[in-house]
Amino acid sequence: MSTASTTPSSIGPAPWRPIFLTHLSKMDSPEFVFTSLHPAKDPNSPVPYVPRARTCILRGLWAELPENKHNKAPRNEMVYESDLLTITTDVRMAKVPEIFASGQGHGDVSQSKGSGGGGPVEAVFWAKEAMTQWRFRGEAYVVGPDIEGEGDESSGVRTVKSKIGARMRVVKEKGKDSWSWATELTAHFGNLSPGMRGSFKNPEPGSPVSKVPEDSRLSLGQQVNDLHDEVCRKNFRVVIIRPDEVEQVDLSVPDKARRWRFTYVGPEAQSRESGNGEEILGEWKKEELWP
Repeated sequence: MSTASTTPSSIGPAPWRPIFLTHLSKMDSPEFVFTSLHPAKDPNSPVPYVPRARTCILRGLWAELPENKHNKAPRNEMVYESDLLTITTDVRMAKVPEIFASGQGHGDVSQSKGSGGGGPVEAVFWAKEAMTQWRFRGEAYVVGPDIEGEGDESSGVRTVKSKIGARMRVVKEKGKDSWSWATELTAHFGNLSPGMRGSFKNPEPGSPVSKVPEDSRLSLGQQVNDLHDEVCRKNFRVVIIRPDEVEQVDLSVPDKARRWRFTYVGPEAQSRESGNGEEILGEWKKEELWP
C-alpha cells in the first residue's frame, strides 16, 4: 500500500503543466527523446559517462494513468496527482542500468533488477502543432515488481517511495490509505496493447540474432492478454521522470520567439516576485530567457 511522503493538495500543480498537457493533446503521438548517461567503454575516456538517446512514448503522469476502456487491470482511485512523466521499458534495456549507475547513491547497477535509480536524465518534446519545444531535466526512478511485497523493503524501494512520493499531491483524502504502488504498476502494464505487452517476451534486446534464446518462451510477435504473465512481468518496468528544470521554447511567431525556464524550488516557496525577472509560482521559479 501507499507509504509515500506526499505533499498537501493546496500547493497545486506546476505552472507549466496546463499548457504542456494542452500541447500534448494536440500531438498525434506523445513521442519524445529520452537521454540518459552510459558508462564510457574506454577506460582512458576523458569523461566517465557518454549520452545515450532514444525515442520514447509518454505514458502519462504518475498516479494519473489515462483512461483506457481496453485496460482490464484494477485501478487505484484518483487520490493523487503529480507533475512526473512516465514511460514503460524492459529491464533488459540499457536505460535501466544507466539510471542506476549514474545515480548519486540511490542504487548502483547491481541493484538494477529491482526498483530504485535516481540517475540524471533529459526528455525533449517537439510539439509541432503548437510550434513549441519542451525540455525536462531531472532524475529518473524505476518501479519494478519489488515495489510492494513481503518482508523488508530494499533501499531502492525506499528511495523511489521517498523521492517520488514527495512530489505526489493528495487531491482526495478518501482512498489514500488503500492506494497501491503495485496496483499502479499493473495498471500501466494493462494500459499497453497485447502486442506491446508481448514485446516483453522478445529475445534479449541487443543480443545477436545468431544466439538462440535458452528460454523457449522468448520470441518476437507474441500477443499477451494475461496481466500477470510471468515472463512479461519479470521484465516490465515503469520509469518515472522527476523534473527539476523545465524549459518551454515557443516558436509559433518566428519574429517573436519566447523562452521560459521553470526551476523546482520546493514546497517552502510562495507565490511572489523574486527579482531579476524571476517569479516564484508555488514550488517553481519562472524566468523568461532569450530564445
